[in-house]
Amino acid sequence: MEREDGVETLSEAECLRLLSTVPVGRVVYTEHALPAVLPVSFEVLDGRLVLAVRRGSATARGLDGTVVAFQADLLDPVTRTGWSVLVHGRADAVRDPEQVRRVLRSGLRPWVGDPEPLFVALVPELVSGRRLFPTGQGPSGQGPVGQGPVGQGAAGRPLPRP
Repeated sequence: MEREDGVETLSEAECLRLLSTVPVGRVVYTEHALPAVLPVSFEVLDGRLVLAVRRGSATARGLDGTVVAFQADLLDPVTRTGWSVLVHGRADAVRDPEQVRRVLRSGLRPWVGDPEPLFVALVPELVSGRRLFPTGQGPSGQGPVGQGPVGQGAAGRPLPRP
């Protein structure tokens, strides 16, 4: 892991771990020859990101069989801390009935309800992420001499740590 003052570059394993801590991210794909960005429900299963979208939607058509980007984060605007992860890879509709049943059992559903969602698996090919710390602080969670650990979000929730 590389580190600049206030910014830590995350490993692929840490990026995937952090992604599993949030339920919604943004998928970037092409729609009508233009970039489109949409919030989607997702989860990390077997090293892949599985996105839940509405079956028959423009998003479903735009994702299946294409290269996409996916981004998720957890940022605290008060402390200016948190993390952000970006994944690039090929997205394909999940068609195997057993895999579909497994995803359904996990509880994953589209952000906008759909009784019969389409699941799209994104195989990570390029994964990058950064963790943000207050200026002058770093991964140890310790502030300048005499200050205690950093790590509470604006709502009092702890921010994920390695």
